[in-house]
Amino acid sequence: MKQRNLYKAFVRPVLFSLPPEVAHNVSMSMLSALSHLPNQAFFFRDLLKVPNIPVKCMGMDFPNPVGLAAGMDKAATALPVWESMGFGFSEIGGVTQHEQPGNPGPRMFRVKSHQALINRMGFNNPGADAFAEQLEEWVERSLWPAHPVGINLGKSLITDISKAHFDYLYSFRKLRRYADFFVINVSSPNTAGLRSLQEKDALSRIVETVMEENTGTDRRPVLVKVSPDLAEEELADVLQVSLDFGLAGIVATNTTSERPTLPRKPPADSYSEKGGLSGAPLEKRSNEVLRFLYDQSGGRIPLIGVGGIHNLESTLDKFRNGASLVQLYTGLVYEGPMLVVRILRGLREYMEANGIADLHELHPGRSGHPTTS
Repeated sequence: MKQRNLYKAFVRPVLFSLPPEVAHNVSMSMLSALSHLPNQAFFFRDLLKVPNIPVKCMGMDFPNPVGLAAGMDKAATALPVWESMGFGFSEIGGVTQHEQPGNPGPRMFRVKSHQALINRMGFNNPGADAFAEQLEEWVERSLWPAHPVGINLGKSLITDISKAHFDYLYSFRKLRRYADFFVINVSSPNTAGLRSLQEKDALSRIVETVMEENTGTDRRPVLVKVSPDLAEEELADVLQVSLDFGLAGIVATNTTSERPTLPRKPPADSYSEKGGLSGAPLEKRSNEVLRFLYDQSGGRIPLIGVGGIHNLESTLDKFRNGASLVQLYTGLVYEGPMLVVRILRGLREYMEANGIADLHELHPGRSGHPTTS
């Protein structure tokens, strides 16, 4: 049996026999244990023959453009292993100022017929102080990954919405020395009132507070993560704030509260669960948001494309709609850890076959290569 089928044939059936959050925790425990092995990053990258597809973006050098999305490694307990799996960068968290358990369970659901997940986790995380201690442990053990590491920042549930900027500032200050970049998350649908922080004045206050602190020689690239449920006028406001304050980029998109119409009717009990939908049903809308932001900005601000990536073609579509980098999460659940390497090998072959030296050549209007809208 080919290696790429082993996960679906043997591992996934075992994991899918467990409740989704239990399966996630089991997987993370195994990956955390693997992360503690010395030199595992180099060993596995060599074993998997991970292709290098260098990308320079936001002033950083990425070994390849495929990254881990936030939400998978909420407490940074498996930080070193993501490089081993071939990722060109990883975004850990979301982390909030205060430790919090998140929403009551069950809070994660599979929509297997459509390769989707629904979650209402609610920023469960150990809090910024404990998060910093975990990161310091990786530093002290000389297991910090060589690829760029981003930290996703959220708002604590107990923090009043009017004081949200202080919550983000605390976490930024506490974690600044560890991260290569930060992502301000104001778009999760699972924390009450959080998405209201995407409104222009509220977002400006948060961004201004963080950027006033983000000065000096240890300045970090700061991005904002947007919801796919925003109207064009609202997306334009987020874009304007990002440009006005010199943000390094925009992550498009978070999960959706909407339930897109699907070709095949999914199980009513799972698709009707409240929470953020991720995976294949999100792909079309996330690409629309990505393209809108690219067109409106004229390509002036880097975009990270997230949502529905599950193979090479869905990855290429992100670049065709303006992404400079991409991120995976739900695709890993359904396709397994070899998905990263399969995408990278496919990208390398596609670039060589089409005479593409830089993936930015796929951006709308940049070349004669096919684009999607």
